[in-house]
Amino acid sequence: MGGEKILAGLIASVLAGCGRDRPITVGSKNFTEQVIIGEIVAQHVSLRLSQRVDRKLNLGGTLLAHQALVQGGLDLYPEYTGTALTSILKLSPSSIPVGGGEEAVFARVKSEYLARFKILWLDPLGFNNTFAMVIRGPDARRNKIDSLSDAARYAGGWTLGVGYEFQQRPDGLPGLLKTYKLPLKRSPRTMDLGLLYKALEEKQVDMVAANATDGLLSVMDVTVLRDDKRYFPPYQAALIVRDDLLAAHPTLKDILALLSGKFSDQIMRTLNYQVDGKHRPLAEVAMTFLRASGLLA
Repeated sequence: MGGEKILAGLIASVLAGCGRDRPITVGSKNFTEQVIIGEIVAQHVSLRLSQRVDRKLNLGGTLLAHQALVQGGLDLYPEYTGTALTSILKLSPSSIPVGGGEEAVFARVKSEYLARFKILWLDPLGFNNTFAMVIRGPDARRNKIDSLSDAARYAGGWTLGVGYEFQQRPDGLPGLLKTYKLPLKRSPRTMDLGLLYKALEEKQVDMVAANATDGLLSVMDVTVLRDDKRYFPPYQAALIVRDDLLAAHPTLKDILALLSGKFSDQIMRTLNYQVDGKHRPLAEVAMTFLRASGLLA
């Protein structure tokens, strides 16, 4: 019996050692911005930590990435506060105190994730990929339209282009029209997200429901209308990490924290355009960002 106990102890010790030495797995969802951040994180950690880093980029949608993180198939990936609030935690934006803003949403999401899933939200990366209502630049300048409230007062009315999801989601079209009472020339046109900017450029629509970090915003003459009534919830991006990973690698939290605040909306737009618009290799774009940010060890 004593030999069996010794053998069991040795096996347990080996398995524990394997757990500590296993690769760190960085994931992402299945769109360009997520894949870029995932690659930046993977390179950054590889350069600073003597630990193999595996990539599971372009993995899938929110629910798939979240489940993989909870079950240990991923160790970390980038997430957005608004997505976490509504899609994962199933909380309404109205559950946040009026005027609470980004800080209140982030604090609520962070505390809920730690309590429910033992997953830690690190400080925000620095950009907010919320919805963005976009019009042509010449129209904005000619009619002096800077905000959604300005757009609501525009007597000419709007032809609105939206993605399919935007029509249905709780922070999408119905609430937008209720909040701002935008005058519409006709029913909104629904289309694939990839067609929105082309439709705007070709004057098939006058306003589109886009995202604040879309790559084309960095190169097109368009105006993102200010959401002056704060209708859209914040979608601050941050890295979310399993707490057992941080316990196994005490220096990792500080390493990842070096990325916090290094991104702005404009930087993210540029990175997205480098990959989607200029078709530069992902690894090259990530390395260029790390070098420009002074993060190369």
